[in-house]
Amino acid sequence: MTTWFSGVCETNGISIHYLRTGGAKPSVVLLHGLMGSGACWTPLARALEGEFDVVMPDARGHGDSSAPPHGYLYDDLASDVAALVRGLGLSRPVLLGHSMGGMTAAVVASRAAGSIRGLILVDPTFLSPERQREVFDSDVADQHRRLLGLQKSDLVAQARTRHPRRSPEIVELQAEARLKTRMGAFDVLTPPNPEYRAVVSAIDVPSLLVIGDDPVVTLEMATELRSLNPRVRIEQVQDAGHGLPFEQPERLGDVVVSFLRELA
Repeated sequence: MTTWFSGVCETNGISIHYLRTGGAKPSVVLLHGLMGSGACWTPLARALEGEFDVVMPDARGHGDSSAPPHGYLYDDLASDVAALVRGLGLSRPVLLGHSMGGMTAAVVASRAAGSIRGLILVDPTFLSPERQREVFDSDVADQHRRLLGLQKSDLVAQARTRHPRRSPEIVELQAEARLKTRMGAFDVLTPPNPEYRAVVSAIDVPSLLVIGDDPVVTLEMATELRSLNPRVRIEQVQDAGHGLPFEQPERLGDVVVSFLRELA
């Protein structure tokens, strides 16, 4: 990662920290999920940096970005991404998002009107109203509050046991990201989320939906979304759950590079 650089974009009254591979190449913006950070995209960024200028921001309340007292709903996150694209002067980038970052990317794309070139959604948080309520009522935020009291080494040890197939590098990066995730970030779980069918229907750029074989977005849901918007293409990666970018980074890289080359 020695040639990458980090920067800060001041926008919407906050500071958004980002990593960037750089170079006079087409831009790709990678948006992480809840409890992640831009650095968690390191394996995918390595696969892309030869052909693309990869920008990896930390969402508000995550990583080294600001943590304002409020403003963590998808509208706020999407507004931050649109402002970052403008602030860095990126020319029609492709947006790629996983989980929370996937819903954020979809919302940006649904409003983008020509400012982005394409969209890649990796198992985005497209949840039914019932599922949104379940997640909101769950103890995920309380679990995180308890974890904030642990040492990084304890988090790493727990994660290695829970996710034995993930690389040591990814496990370390995710542990660091979790310890930097502030409690306000969990406000994004507050229902209602944007209505994902309406969001996808409004997207007017070539779009790739990547899911695993144990995903949040089931193959049935993906097929329905493609019927709503024929610009959506579906790719399914085997042996991957919702943590697809961490469980199958090489296969995700192959799928993503192939799609990006078609757009170039």
